[in-house]
Amino acid sequence: MSDFRNSLYRGHRFPAEVIGQAVWLYFRFPPSLRMVEDLLAARGIVVSHETVRRWAEKFGRDFTGKIRRRTPVRRQMASG
Repeated sequence: MSDFRNSLYRGHRFPAEVIGQAVWLYFRFPPSLRMVEDLLAARGIVVSHETVRRWAEKFGRDFTGKIRRRTPVRRQMASG
């Protein structure tokens, strides 16, 4: 898994952890791209909203699949 992850992010200016955090924020809590930019800036990571958009396009499918697998399904109670 580590080799796959390293090859997936090879050539990017930011480390995999930063890219992962940005894409995760965007897909998990649907803020705007500019909000993700602001949240990262608050953590000392300066990245443009356009870069976050490109990361979301490139890595988003993988992240959304992982999020959906981890999110518990809520069942409604049948009223009787």
